[in-house]
Amino acid sequence: MKIERNTHIINLGSQPAMLAPMEDVTDGAFRLLCKQMGASMVFSEFVSADALIRGIDRSMQKISVSDAERPVAVQIYGRDVDSMAEAAKTVEAQAHPDMIDINWGCPVKKIAGKGAGAGMLRNPELMAQITRAVVDAVKTPVTVKTRLGWDHDSKTIVDLAERLQDCGISAITIHGRTRSQMYTGQADWTLIGAVKNNPRMKIPVIGNGDIDSALRAKQCFDNYGVDGIMVGRATFGRPWIFKEIRHYLDSGQMLDCLTDEWKLDVLRRQAQESVRLSKGGELGGIMHIRRHLAASPLFKGISNFRETRIKMLRAQTLEELMDIMNYIQQHFLHEQ
Repeated sequence: MKIERNTHIINLGSQPAMLAPMEDVTDGAFRLLCKQMGASMVFSEFVSADALIRGIDRSMQKISVSDAERPVAVQIYGRDVDSMAEAAKTVEAQAHPDMIDINWGCPVKKIAGKGAGAGMLRNPELMAQITRAVVDAVKTPVTVKTRLGWDHDSKTIVDLAERLQDCGISAITIHGRTRSQMYTGQADWTLIGAVKNNPRMKIPVIGNGDIDSALRAKQCFDNYGVDGIMVGRATFGRPWIFKEIRHYLDSGQMLDCLTDEWKLDVLRRQAQESVRLSKGGELGGIMHIRRHLAASPLFKGISNFRETRIKMLRAQTLEELMDIMNYIQQHFLHEQ
């Protein structure tokens, strides 16, 4: 799969699996780890266009990327033509990402309710106007991530994808849910497939939604013909899912050599990097890793683990967390 714009060409190889942009999840430490695990491309947390224009420190920190992450995309969101175009220029000048992604899919009320993110699905005219303005403002390839439509009665993605393509975007990612679904129910990949199979679509189509295993990743490629896939919530506490997906797509064989001790060591590294790169100090890094530790399948089904799990999620320092992880390895992992 190639993402192209003029002389800019991003070659992601065959059947790429990408890390989805997720607020408070895809910081630099996690992006780098997923990249090391085999992610074909990684995306930043979304960043407010207005905050970028004002030079808000936290937002400027979010667009900081390292060469080790590349290819990497920075995602922006907003609802105003001029501010989105100006924010794209800021991202291009400050971060030099390989791609700039526009968020037309965030369903949360504080974003969509104000007309940004998935809220723009109710205003396709303005969505197209902003998208074209962003494309015209920068030389970097611009992509879009969106949803099937606002609700069950307005699944407009087939026509909308064509319209966004006409705005000059270089690829489109589609989450197989409407805004009203939020993250409930099952993702509908049939409409993602309909976009890909539309003969008028010439740009890469990337599918997103409910990819939680290597087998499901392959099914999405095989059944819907997408150019790439994007993995979101299934990466929480499981960055090695990219290693599993990549191995299966390339070899047709399941990867079964990842031991629990190896996976725990990956989570140790993630915690250490989270603290090292955190702008909120040691506790900020610890707070960030808690979501991953709470969701990690590594700790699911361990008997008599509740008390230790609580201690792990309440750790205040990296040393305390490392001690608890060592205790887990010595007293629990061998029981599985």
